[in-house]
Amino acid sequence: MVLTVEQERMLNGMDRTGLIDTSYRWPNNTVPYVLSDIFSQEQKDYIELGMRELERVSCVLFVPRTTEETFVSVEGNGSGCSSNVGHLGRGQQRVHLQLYPPGEGCFRIGTIIHEFLHTLGFYHMQSATERDDFVTIMWQHIQAGTENNFNTYPADRISNFGVEYDVTSVMHYSAWGFSKNGFATIVPHDITLINVMGQRTGMSDRDISRLNSMYC
Repeated sequence: MVLTVEQERMLNGMDRTGLIDTSYRWPNNTVPYVLSDIFSQEQKDYIELGMRELERVSCVLFVPRTTEETFVSVEGNGSGCSSNVGHLGRGQQRVHLQLYPPGEGCFRIGTIIHEFLHTLGFYHMQSATERDDFVTIMWQHIQAGTENNFNTYPADRISNFGVEYDVTSVMHYSAWGFSKNGFATIVPHDITLINVMGQRTGMSDRDISRLNSMYC
């Protein structure tokens, strides 16, 4: 997830609103995009598959860019998977997917969906205001310098749109995210969910409900 300076200030209480700010939503529920030629046709097809899944369950559309000034450039140079959050209205913005064979790494279908949900304006599930009612953060096991990934934000800055917190969300970290020692950094109160937390298979029913509440 890649935040602008304004979004960092906003989420740290120096500005107003966040995900609930409609200015970060894509006009007409439509995201113009360009796929880099660094991707093989098989990889391009897999990226398209992720976009089509988001379209299938919502009113959101992904369309090849023609003359739109603000659009998403999907790129594969460098390492990691990341995306800007929401519609920034500043020309080209990026989704980065490190090159992997389809089904692996950044090319798991759930990971592609995860990054495009950032593009649509969603933060990580564990940023939710009510997070601590559902999971426990094990601060002693988190890599030094990465603690900001476990911040929560107040309800006037982000919203779950009336949908209950979801440990199985495709936007949730796994139990071992940013662990410095192999021990869990996030422990669900329902311990039976620890191995499905952070799943990247696809959207949960609550993910779909949030997406439709935001855009449709």
